[in-house]
Amino acid sequence: MTTHSVEDIKKSSARLRGTLLESLANPITGALAEDDQTLIKYHGSYQQDDRDLREERRRQKLEPAYQFMIRTRTPGGVVTPEQWLKLDRIATTYAERGLRITTRQAFQFHGVIKRELKATMQAINAALIDTLAACGDVNRNIAVAANPHESAAHAFVHAQAAALSAHLLPNTRAYYEIWLDEERVAGSGEEEERIYGAAYLPRKFKIGFAIPPYNDVDVFAQDLGFIAIVEDGVVAGYNVSVGGGMGATHGDPETYPRLADVIGFITPDQVTAIAEAVITTQRDWGNRVLRKRARLKYTIDDRGLDAFTQEVERRAGFPLPPARRFDFVHNGDRFGWIESDDSGGDDGLWHLTLRIVAGRIQDRSQPHLTGLRAIAQALLDAGDATRPPEFRMTANQNLVIANVPAALRARIDALVASHGLGEHAHASPVRRNAIACVALPTCGLAMAEAERYLPDFLTHIETLLDRHGLREQPINIRISGCPNGCSRPYLGEIALVGKAPGRYNLMLGASHKGERLNTLYRENIDEPEIIKALDPLFAQYAAGRASGEYFGDFLVRSGLVRTGIVATKALPLELVA
Repeated sequence: MTTHSVEDIKKSSARLRGTLLESLANPITGALAEDDQTLIKYHGSYQQDDRDLREERRRQKLEPAYQFMIRTRTPGGVVTPEQWLKLDRIATTYAERGLRITTRQAFQFHGVIKRELKATMQAINAALIDTLAACGDVNRNIAVAANPHESAAHAFVHAQAAALSAHLLPNTRAYYEIWLDEERVAGSGEEEERIYGAAYLPRKFKIGFAIPPYNDVDVFAQDLGFIAIVEDGVVAGYNVSVGGGMGATHGDPETYPRLADVIGFITPDQVTAIAEAVITTQRDWGNRVLRKRARLKYTIDDRGLDAFTQEVERRAGFPLPPARRFDFVHNGDRFGWIESDDSGGDDGLWHLTLRIVAGRIQDRSQPHLTGLRAIAQALLDAGDATRPPEFRMTANQNLVIANVPAALRARIDALVASHGLGEHAHASPVRRNAIACVALPTCGLAMAEAERYLPDFLTHIETLLDRHGLREQPINIRISGCPNGCSRPYLGEIALVGKAPGRYNLMLGASHKGERLNTLYRENIDEPEIIKALDPLFAQYAAGRASGEYFGDFLVRSGLVRTGIVATKALPLELVA
């Protein structure tokens, strides 16, 4: 069998159609044809198999337990209560393990089998949500600050992000033909992809909108970042950052995580032009020979930041003035109830942020899925509001119940309490802020556990922190089952990056604000070795930290770890201190 490169598959796919219809109709196997496994990513799905069952099925001479992950395109992670109920119904009908919030503010459904894949896609579409471009070598789901500091500014930024997401969708009608039974017309397969071209982008592309002082989207981890500059409650424009990315490969120095550089300031009406200029420059300059070197971060490092910026300015048609001052305080979420700053008094609107461990929402040890179903229904029953209530998924895998009238708070609190959704009120800061990717058993790239290991690992960390009187100290912890970085591990003050079953690289020293990468501290070690390495560091931190000093900053200041790479803000140091 001939193996085709990803570039060949894209070019010969008839604009992402391939033989997907034939693969879906094939009753002999639960898998898709090999090339179609690449193409279905652009439609928002990955073919996977249950790795817990691989060996047993091999012994029984059965094919792997093939299944599909489906990811939604939900810019900024916003859905209505009605949409929430429909997505809940989809999860309980077609998927396994409930709903899952991703680090890009999307929903993932796991365990969908091939013969139910089309029905699941159609049900998602019936909820007025799609999955187009949620995966693949295109712009992915756009991340947006979820915890509003100034609500009017947040609404403005989210609207810009949603409009940009729609503008950057592929032009092909393949998605609508394959999943929604749209009639194929003359010229199908030859649609002009003005932004992406015939071969789409060299690799995936990620955009994030941050609203200081909170960096809850980790904007410097994005290929393209927009940092809102809010003046007197109004968005004056955005600082633009380029070249972030978390993926790497163990043992390969040609691959590495990178933080974005800030290249200048734009006004709100220039967002689309700059996004197109950055994306088309990456389309034309990006490496299409080595996929491991195809992300924008490598294009910038290979060509030079100045040359890249000049090309973006040329394509956009205007120069970029200097970036404006901004400051971040942290890159986590704010938990509990927060009143909208612009809603006014006791009759205002409120936002409740709930902790969702690893983003997994299901009825397991606690009836979380049932509880959020009841909350969605309560929001619907409350009727119209000045700003309708909504659910906002955060880039840290948590959930904001937003725009709640003051009169409904008691009802929401009662549902939160009765369904065990109140972990944010009593969990330690490290437990509230931790992130993990899915990893085993479904991710084909996973080398070690992440989501399933997170609760136990946090218990070990809490035991150490208790020993040193540090339980209430916020420390960002990230776990990734492999070095590809879906949980943004290189921005964790403490991070585990999977190397093999039960073994991880221990990374330390990132900034609590998401502005400095961590560095390798110990390589390929197991749990006892990890605990042994962290214990004396916590002891030194407890004894020697300055007032208000975060763990990552202490490790760097004291020389216990070497300084990681810091995001370049392109501002005078006195303006960002």
